[in-house]
Amino acid sequence: MAISPEFQAHLESGLTTLARCWAVERRDGVVFGFTDHDRDLAFEGITFRADTGLTARALEQTTGLAVDNSEALGILSDAAVKEEDIAAGRFDGAGVRAWLVNWQDVRQRVLLFAGSIGEIRRKGGGFEAELRGLAEALNQPQGRIYQKPCTAVLGDGDCRFDLATPGYRAEVAAEEVVAGETGGARIFRFADLSAFDERWFERGRLTVLSGAAEGLTALIKNDRLSNTGREIELWEALRAPVQPGDMLRMDAGCDKRAETCRLKFQNFLNFRGFPHIPGDDWLMSYPSRSGVNDGGSLQG
Repeated sequence: MAISPEFQAHLESGLTTLARCWAVERRDGVVFGFTDHDRDLAFEGITFRADTGLTARALEQTTGLAVDNSEALGILSDAAVKEEDIAAGRFDGAGVRAWLVNWQDVRQRVLLFAGSIGEIRRKGGGFEAELRGLAEALNQPQGRIYQKPCTAVLGDGDCRFDLATPGYRAEVAAEEVVAGETGGARIFRFADLSAFDERWFERGRLTVLSGAAEGLTALIKNDRLSNTGREIELWEALRAPVQPGDMLRMDAGCDKRAETCRLKFQNFLNFRGFPHIPGDDWLMSYPSRSGVNDGGSLQG
């Protein structure tokens, strides 16, 4: 990481005025700035607030592809990091950047760390957050996988389907809400939402647009129609309360099959699976003068 000549000279002077600043950007776009200096600092459009109770442990950085990591320690504060926001998962995967700054001239600074928040542990009135470096992404599988189901995520750059297309998204107010075992909303019931086929939203995504859970999303497990209306069940309860009247958005679901891509979404040109790959029975097949050797079942 390049250091400006002015900052290098300041570091070598033997008498420094240094502070650490770090910015946390949640996935919903909300940005928090913190500093261990005794007064607020500001640069890059972010105000880094002092006296927030947030500190950082020593940063471990290595050469090669090893994962850089550190820890942030803090006190839960209504003015900064709220316990209910951590419980709701709003800080999960948030981006983190940390600088070493000359607090007398914040133009003299160097970026020490860039990464994301990993595991968050609560302790009494405070929290510990694991900070993961950019090399963490290299621990994920790379490249394409040869399999029958589609490997794309509905609506992403590989799929290219526009979920805003009429008929594939519904924005409605919550009516009856049933809590799960952890207390968050798990089941939503609607008296009249029959414009969509049964199971249309199954495997899709539900996003809360207003209320205490605004911005939270969850995957839809079941979508059922009955004489009394429609019931949407989530795989995992939202980690914040949803009240009747809160606005919800539900996106159509995709089961990754070629037939679904072709018939439901008319998007087969962008299908990212291999529907005609031979099955396991094909590996056990043997030459035969009669019969059809098409990779199908050997039973018959």
